[in-house]
Parts: sequence; C-alpha cells; structure tokens
Amino acid sequence: MKLLEALKTRVLTADGAMGTLLYSYGIEYCNEELNIQRPEIIEKIHHDYIRAGADIIQTNTYGANAHKLARYGLEEQVKDINRAAIEIAKRAAAPGGQFVFGTIGGIRGFRKSDATLTEIIAMVDQQAQHLLSGDPDGLLLETYYDFEELAATVTHLKTLTDTPLIAQVSMHEPGVLQNGMLLNDALQELESLGADIVGVNCRLGPHHTIQAFEGVELLKKAFLSAYPNASLLDVEDGRIVYESEADYFGRAALLLREEGVRLIGGCCGTTPKHIAETKKRLRNLAPVTEKKVAERKPIVIREAEALDVKPLHEKAKTERTIIVELDTPRHLDITTFIEGSKALDAAGIDALTMADNSLASPRISNMAMGSILKQENIRPLAHITCRDHNLIGLQSHLMGLDALGMHDILAVTGDPTKVGDFPGATSVYDVSSMELIQLIKKLNEGISFSGKPLRKKANFSVAAAFNPNVRVVSRAVKRLEQKIESGADYFISQPVYTKEKIIEIYEETKHLETPVFLGIMPLTSIRSSEFLHNEVPGIKLSEDALERMRACGEDKERATAEGIQIAKELIDTAAGLFNGIYLITPFLRYEMCVELIDYIRQIDLQKASDNSHVQTSH
Repeated sequence: MKLLEALKTRVLTADGAMGTLLYSYGIEYCNEELNIQRPEIIEKIHHDYIRAGADIIQTNTYGANAHKLARYGLEEQVKDINRAAIEIAKRAAAPGGQFVFGTIGGIRGFRKSDATLTEIIAMVDQQAQHLLSGDPDGLLLETYYDFEELAATVTHLKTLTDTPLIAQVSMHEPGVLQNGMLLNDALQELESLGADIVGVNCRLGPHHTIQAFEGVELLKKAFLSAYPNASLLDVEDGRIVYESEADYFGRAALLLREEGVRLIGGCCGTTPKHIAETKKRLRNLAPVTEKKVAERKPIVIREAEALDVKPLHEKAKTERTIIVELDTPRHLDITTFIEGSKALDAAGIDALTMADNSLASPRISNMAMGSILKQENIRPLAHITCRDHNLIGLQSHLMGLDALGMHDILAVTGDPTKVGDFPGATSVYDVSSMELIQLIKKLNEGISFSGKPLRKKANFSVAAAFNPNVRVVSRAVKRLEQKIESGADYFISQPVYTKEKIIEIYEETKHLETPVFLGIMPLTSIRSSEFLHNEVPGIKLSEDALERMRACGEDKERATAEGIQIAKELIDTAAGLFNGIYLITPFLRYEMCVELIDYIRQIDLQKASDNSHVQTSH
C-alpha cells in the first residue's frame, strides 16, 4: 500500500531522533558522514526503531546538503552520503515493508544571509536528486524556521517529482511561526503549494506541540504530521539532555491524534522507547475526521505611542539636522560626559548619539546613560551592536529601550573583540546589522523575534552605518540600497576628510530618498590623526590633513585650532549638499563640537539671509 493510501485509514507512527542516539554513543562530529564511514551504526538505529514499531523511518540526511557539509569539508560528498543513506534505510526497511522518507533539512535560522533562495534551491535540487535515485516513499522537509525557504523548496520539488512531500515547520512559540504567521495559515499555504503532508517538528515538546495543533483545522487534501521533541532541553555537566518519560510521550501521541494528526514521530531527545509507547497507544486507532478548532482569541496589538519629536530621518529630508556622538565613559565618573551633553544640547543639537562599546572596549551602558539624558530632556540615539548581544539579549535590550522611550537606534555589526580590551572575549554575531534592522522593524509591528505578538508596537527609527572611505563608493552605495530594503530609515557615515570625497558621496547617493548624515570628526593631534588613519577600520585621512596636523608638532593649542579649521572647511562643502551632519567628539572634547555646531548654524543663518535678500530683490 502506498503512503498516502495508508494515511487515509490509519494513524502511522514514524521513527524518532537519529542525532540523539548518535550523541549518546559519543559521536559529536558529522552524523551524515557515518552513512559512508560507519553504515552499520546507522542501520542498527533504523532496526531499533523498526523493532519499536515504527511504520516509517527516515534517512540520516538532515544535514547532507552542500551548505552544512561544508562545515566539515565534505561538500563534495553530497552524492555519496545521500545515496548511501537511502540504500541503508531501504535495506533496513525491506524485511518489514516500512515506508522510507528521504530527509532534507532546512538551512536558514534567523539569518537569511546564510544562503540566498537561489543557492538553497540549487542545494535542495542536488540533494533531492540523489535521494530520489533510491526511490523513497516520500521526501521529508523538516526543521524549517524560515517559511519563505520552505515554501520555495516545496514549490521547486513539485516540479521535480510526484513523490509525496512532507513539509514541516518549526516554531519558537506554540501556534505561530518566526515571521509571525499563524500555524494554521502556514499549513494551509503549504497544502496549496502541493505538499501532501504538513506539520511541525523540533523545538517544542509534546505539551506545546499539542497546544499549537488546537488551533489547526483539518485540511481538505493534505494530512497532518507532528514530530515533537521529547521535552524542552536541559544541560547537565555540559551535555544536552531531554527530560521526558516514554509513557508521557505515548500519552501525548493520543492527544495529537485527537487534534487530527495522522503521522506522529519524534524529534530531538526521542528514542526507540518513545516510539514504542507511541505505537502501543496508536495501534488500531482510526484517524480523526472531524474536530472542533479551539477559538483563538485575537491578541490586540496596541499602536505605538506618538512621538513628541519629529523622527530624525523625517527632519533631515527638509531641514538641517545635527547629531553629535559623545562616547560614554570607560570609567565610572560621568561628570564630564554629563557636562558635555548639556553643552552640546545647549548648542542646539537634535540628538546625542552614543556608541555601544566602540572598538570593543567596555563603556558605561548607553541605555543607562540615555535614560539619564532623557531626564535632562536631551534626546539620546543609542547604537546597538550584533557583537555583544545574542538574539535574546538583542530583543531584551530593544524592549528596554522602548520602555525607556528611547526610539532612535543605530544598528551596527560591531568591531571584533580582538581589537579591544578583552581579545579573548566571544563575539556573538547571531545576526548581521542588516538582519538586526529587519528584526527591529518586526518590533515596530508588535512582533517578537520569535514571531509571537508583543501586545504593543515599538516606534524605532533605525539608522544604518555607511563607510564611504572605500575605493569604489558606488559599491558601498549598493549595500546601502540593500539596507534600505531591510528597513533602514537613514544612514550615518564614518568621518570623511576630503572635500572631494564629500562631493563623490553626494553624487553617488543623491538618488536615494533615505537621508545620509555626513560624518565629520575634528582632529586633535598628529598622533591621534595617524592612529585614526592607520589603525581604525573605516577611517582614512587625506595627505593634506595629515601634513597640516604634522606641521603643528606638539603644540596642542595650535593642533586643536588646525583640527577645527579642517573640520570647518569640510563643513563648508558638506552643509551645502547634506541636511544631516554627524559630528564625532574626539576624546570627550565636546567644546570642539560646540564650536562646529555654532559654525554650522552661522552658515544656515547666512544662507537664509541670502535667500531672503534674493526674494526681496525680486
């Protein structure tokens, strides 16, 4: 009997985890390579699940695509690994006539940059061709967090084969996908794309998997499947463990059947004991053909509070907007920082921007300092790096900023830790700055990174970094266009030190509607100038600027005056081309930026006076 025919009248039991058993054997390398190096181990596990009562076993190919095998230098062995896997599974299933699924695992997690859809489809095609050569009873697509990836994969495979497709999503939260889509809607869409069996696997244990299916309707064509984890994972003595009794798992399988699920197996943490209990309880039970779907109370997502000030990117589209960076202290004395902040605010800045541990050196939290600034009615703009925060920390940090009313953000990747005070510290980089922008925009829709509703929309205005100090500015602008697609509201550039570069930046970015804040940082000495030029990533000085600072020698007052004069000359060019000006304060010497702010205001007043005179003359 064919797979889909069997599911019309039976509830089938699938196998459980492969990786869990291999892990228990002390194998922590590439599980898929065992298909060719130790095939007897894989075949033994298949037999163990068959003896437990599994009607279906799946190939040991979850990570057998070129992307994942490349971690082990095995990307050239996709063919050998997949063909060996299907042969092993078919051989194990032959005596009892069990169904065999060829397994294809998802590639993307949160990071869409891990692989483009074009790259993913090419790898799926390659893997599927080799699995299909062994004539499986179905292709199992499992552990897909990115719905876009799964939908594209199903669509492609339907053009490739008539073999039944089992498409399973993975959720961080019961009943809702990572992109905020309801599970019920996602499964219906997979059915419309041609998937024959649709369901969920991994991440959630039985309790939350059952909860998720309570809101899922029975489908017209496709059957439902569920492969829950044994439980939520735990760590004991550095090893991952799952606390779940097989009896509990078996009882949960009965409840899944009551929710209309017809194909029930296990994911992480499950063993032949779990499958044996599942089979014992499901044996001879007919599928459920009618169910009452639990009413899902709509979660109201409140609109974000109205801002009491105009967003910086909106203001910069039509009028002069000045932001100034002032680094938070690397020590615990905040006196100078507060004095500087007040002086800059009095000079008329639109926002004070604070880095997030610039150059990978710890400073007082910009969230804490931003909260203090708000008490002084100074507008904070907080940088947030991907280096120092994992996904949990990023969302928590952003939720905290929203709660404090800090709505201006600069999303940056962050300098690697090896350049800072703790070169042995871990750089996180769960996501790129571009992906962080996308996640922040999800918060603006009231959606968590994990997809669940947050009950209120955030109201972040998100800036992205721009490094124009490259040979070909047009290439850097292409990246800006990608950041705009990700949701960037405006750009803040690295400091620029030549008039020619400023003009080039204008010419290359003038087609963008997204404002650019042109970065200018006054120089203070030849030593610091050469440090910036030679050691700080993304900053290059002109030979003219270096020579002028060199001519000042060790005369500090002369060097300061020359640094301010160079900055003013750059402002003369920048102010006529960009509404947004970004001043970077060197070494907390805020008085230098105060002078530059006054200079910018004088330019604007003179321009307004000239325009008024022209209009009067006409």
